[in-house]
Amino acid sequence: MKLTPRLLTISLLCIVEASPLMAQSGRQQQAAPPPPPVEEKPAPYDVQMTRLAEVLGSIQYLRTLCGVSTTEWRAAMQQLLDSDTGNEPKRLEKLTAAFNRGYRSFAAVHTSCTDAARTAEERYRNEGATLAAEIAARFGN
Repeated sequence: MKLTPRLLTISLLCIVEASPLMAQSGRQQQAAPPPPPVEEKPAPYDVQMTRLAEVLGSIQYLRTLCGVSTTEWRAAMQQLLDSDTGNEPKRLEKLTAAFNRGYRSFAAVHTSCTDAARTAEERYRNEGATLAAEIAARFGN
């Protein structure tokens, strides 16, 4: 897991399924044995990264609700997932769930763009910037 300041410009998830390799022979084709499972070790910044993903999900919902462009938040989350989860499906699942939890938590409360929604979005943007800076300063290369 290589954490770089660049990965802190986060974005949403793309899952690509790979098909098993098939042996090429005149006989019946057999699937190659699956690779051994990758041992997923928690990163020292997992707590902060999970919170950052949740904050980004909240910002995504609130900015969409208030009619502000949101493509950069999804793109940033995708970049985070691509950079930080690699071949660790459980980490990918955990960060994706945090993003979705943040999104749904505000969807359950705010149904229209109000002053409270705008204030929450601003506070979450500030929290996200602080988290990103702390993660980069403490764990970045």
